Amino acid sequence: MFGFRLQFLFLLTFSGATLGQKPDAVRVVVPEGGGDAVLPVSIGRNAERLVFDWRKVGPGGEVLQEVFLYDDKSFHYNNGRSGQSEQFKGRVSHFPGELKHGNTSIIIRNTKASDAGRYTCYFPHLQPRQTFYVELDVDLIYKDRSRENSAATPKPSVTTLTATADWAYLQCEVPGASVNTKAEWQSSTGSILHAEEKRVPEEDHVFITLCVNVTRTDRYQCVVSQEDIKHRVSAQIFVHISEKESEDSSSTGTMVGVGITSFVLGVLTVAAVLCVLERAKRIKILHSKGSALEGEYIINMEDGSVRSLNSSVTESSDQPLQSGNQC
Repeated sequence: MFGFRLQFLFLLTFSGATLGQKPDAVRVVVPEGGGDAVLPVSIGRNAERLVFDWRKVGPGGEVLQEVFLYDDKSFHYNNGRSGQSEQFKGRVSHFPGELKHGNTSIIIRNTKASDAGRYTCYFPHLQPRQTFYVELDVDLIYKDRSRENSAATPKPSVTTLTATADWAYLQCEVPGASVNTKAEWQSSTGSILHAEEKRVPEEDHVFITLCVNVTRTDRYQCVVSQEDIKHRVSAQIFVHISEKESEDSSSTGTMVGVGITSFVLGVLTVAAVLCVLERAKRIKILHSKGSALEGEYIINMEDGSVRSLNSSVTESSDQPLQSGNQC
């Protein structure tokens, strides 16, 4: 079953080959760190007792690295034979069960950026001698490449220059950056912040200073990246913004709003009462039992005359009330 899947892979690879510098070059693309790369070669005859040598070569065909050597079953790099380049030790193997079908492919495990390039599979004992070419492209991902690439920009340093209760001024410094380095401030959600950038040339590098003003509590990061080599590093800083002042302002605003609302309601109430009185032009006055003017009275708002609603004081109902007896 495995052999069937492998042959099917070869069929797909060769039928969709992309030509390189050589007319018989086959292109293989794999994601960086995302799996294994199979470099396919098939000669159409039993290869168990043949010698084939896989090498990584330069643009002019010069040998750069020894990848895998097979010599008549017993001798190959995974069987104690010396000469394999350090980069490929323990990472390259062939398909022993497929040799009788002419399959001399190899598999490179855990692909990385440095694996990309041109490979040859050379058969020195075939007549005529044959060489097969395979182009391996590694689809790079952004990551820290400081250890593997001397051109990678160093990790930035971040600091808080000034801080108050409701804002902070942050600075990011990137010394020794390559000229194509991109630097930016980001929030914890990945949003890019508007920042002020300054670049100072330093021989073949630049010194980058990036400043930003923030007004919210959050974890901010200065991100440095290089597109050409897919290099990215960052530094983080936590900023706490006090919210007390805004809370006090909110409470004060609420109290003022309540006061204004109460005042308006009071004015409307008085206006309503006056309106009713204006329409009725009279006031009904009630006196408790035992008072000098026990009973109920109606005051005419036009002439001030009083009319009693109680028969016991009818005789005085047409006389104006004295000021001393007003409620």
